[in-house]
Amino acid sequence: MSTAAPSRASSAPTHTPTGSVRRRGLDWRIRFAVLSTVWGFSFLLIKVGTGAYAPFQVTFGRLFFGTAVLAVAMTVRRDRLPHGIRTWMHLAVAAFLLNALPFSLFAYSELTIPSTLAGICNATSPLWGMALSMVALSEDRPTRRRVAGLGIGFLGVLTVLGAWQGFSCLDFGGTAMALLASLSYPIGWIYVRRTLAGSSHSNLSLTGAQLLLATVQLAVVTPLFTTLPTSFPLVPLLAVVALGALGTGFALLMQYGLVAEVGPTTAQMVTYFIPVIATAAGVAVLDEQLSWNTPVGALIVLAGAALSQSRPKTRAAAQP
Repeated sequence: MSTAAPSRASSAPTHTPTGSVRRRGLDWRIRFAVLSTVWGFSFLLIKVGTGAYAPFQVTFGRLFFGTAVLAVAMTVRRDRLPHGIRTWMHLAVAAFLLNALPFSLFAYSELTIPSTLAGICNATSPLWGMALSMVALSEDRPTRRRVAGLGIGFLGVLTVLGAWQGFSCLDFGGTAMALLASLSYPIGWIYVRRTLAGSSHSNLSLTGAQLLLATVQLAVVTPLFTTLPTSFPLVPLLAVVALGALGTGFALLMQYGLVAEVGPTTAQMVTYFIPVIATAAGVAVLDEQLSWNTPVGALIVLAGAALSQSRPKTRAAAQP
């Protein structure tokens, strides 16, 4: 769901494509808009799903149906799961940090906060990622542009949270879980970059195995903290199915195609459209209320994230 480097929402792609592939068919801009919409609506689907099912159940369903989509894709492409105990151990950690933990935190957060706020919190992932990468990755050095972007972005976070009001109108627990979910993504990306970069396995193979492991993790945890539902309301059930099949499995496949065709820099721009669509969906469909500081703060967050990830234009060498 999260995208940055290329990410979200969403688990997001966790491995760099091995080559550039030009796809024919549907224009990439249309697929970009579809991906933004799917990931933006994911927060609404979480809200609807948790209206009838426990958060862990929603997360398990999401991972189950997302894994099923990737399994079908692997079968069609005749791809296989990766081999090697060390690879599977690294994937288990990645599955926890990039899928099981953030998906569960977002589901629990939306028990007490609007889906619009959860979507905006998700937009802070690029800021967390930039801050962490400057510390954990030696090749990412702090620059004035990045530091300024981080400062502006976190000023936007304080605006969204209404810091001048003492956070009095805010559910601290739910908001903290959404922010922790957003922080979990870049931690997972850095871990993957350190342990699985350069793997000989395909992106589809690694991500399919990662989602499979996350599903197993939730299959173990869910029965310990929840009881089997006595009924299965149709609309929340369809929301969970769509969240998994579309918002996780299909979205990952679509983003891989975008990264291969237009590159990770352009593909990760989807990050900046997700909170806009999540906010519009929450207000229009769920009738969630917005105070002025929420959209204003979201714009400041996105501006800071864009600035922190931008690169200065290189000046052409002076002609003699």
